[in-house]
Amino acid sequence: MTAMAESAITNRKQDYFIPIIIIGALFFIFGFVTWLNATLIPYLRIACELTAFESFWVTFAFYISYFVMALPSSAVLEKTGFKNGMSVGLITMALGALIFIPAALTRTYGLFLTGLFVQGTGLAILQTASNPYVTILGPIESAARRISIMGVANKFAGILSPIILGAIVLEGIDDLVVRLGLMNEVEKAAELDILAARVIFPYVIMALVLLILAGLVRFSSLPDVEREEETTDMKAVSDRTSLWQYPYLWLGAMTIFVYVGVEVIAVDTLISYGNFLGFEFSEARFFASFTLGAMIVGYFFGIIAIPKFITQEKALKYFAILGIIFTVIAVFSNGFSSILMIAALGFANSIMWPAIWPLAIDGLGKFIKVGSAILIMGIAGGALLPLLYGYLADLESVQAQNAYWIMVPCYVFILFFAAKGNRIGKIIVK
Repeated sequence: MTAMAESAITNRKQDYFIPIIIIGALFFIFGFVTWLNATLIPYLRIACELTAFESFWVTFAFYISYFVMALPSSAVLEKTGFKNGMSVGLITMALGALIFIPAALTRTYGLFLTGLFVQGTGLAILQTASNPYVTILGPIESAARRISIMGVANKFAGILSPIILGAIVLEGIDDLVVRLGLMNEVEKAAELDILAARVIFPYVIMALVLLILAGLVRFSSLPDVEREEETTDMKAVSDRTSLWQYPYLWLGAMTIFVYVGVEVIAVDTLISYGNFLGFEFSEARFFASFTLGAMIVGYFFGIIAIPKFITQEKALKYFAILGIIFTVIAVFSNGFSSILMIAALGFANSIMWPAIWPLAIDGLGKFIKVGSAILIMGIAGGALLPLLYGYLADLESVQAQNAYWIMVPCYVFILFFAAKGNRIGKIIVK
């Protein structure tokens, strides 16, 4: 290798370093905001007097925004570029956080859901922009490793967020639940109003931080990525004129749908599931962090092993099989053992987004922005599958533990995409 070639490689790595740091910070924000839902579900169930099914509208409102707003987000990015679009996304998230103020003051569940939908809209813009960044900034073969690094930042924030918010809004909640059962309606309403107000301060702070970050991103040195550069593989399919000619993309979107569904179930149901098994909220509020901690372990596996020791496809296949095994054991286990098996799904789920995304987006060329938006729409699985879980958990004939059976066919579909689906319609030039 000549000195000039070595210098070019070094410069290219330096060009990647600052964008990766900035995107990593954004993934931290994604995680912090996203995994607050694990605490909000039991909190709002008490504060707004909801059933299990009603409380899981938290995840529906948050994740359905990805489906509704993903294509509009792509249109925003077409007009603003990726960098300015990220600032728009952060500002939108801040507005969603501020909606929590009137929601808390009036204890109106619909307003809480509106705030979550607006926050999800901001995240849809951010995710649509940031995931292609990570995929494009380096070889496609190691994209899963780079996304795994982003995942560590995301899930580390996810470990912190339910603990921090739980310490604020769930403090003394077990005693409060007992006292509420002894109160008349007027006294109960007054106590619940006080409980609802606990959420105001953390969400005001969140809004301020998001606005500051929006300004920092807007004036940062982050380059704007207009579209994926043409590679040999992409030139081979350059005559394609429609996204319908990329079946592996659509299968990838369906795979993301079921993957996000099981990921959200494994995190956001665990506090409520722990309470169902008899654990007090003072203990159960840490359970969601177990799942996210297991995901971080899996991400480090991805960083070390992909693609050096294992391909993205094989990693996805093996981890899907692990998901099936852990789910079955969780359903047939008792007490804390069952909790640990659901938490272990974090490890099984960890490699899935990093592997699914590059496998589904590879070779889209000029369609990369719209293709990214379609994949982001798949995040709606986090809206619908947890809601289905909540419905089943409310049924006396099913209940919370057996409701986890819905995850098994999801992992089977992920296994299909890993084994075959990611290659359907893809022209691979060797």
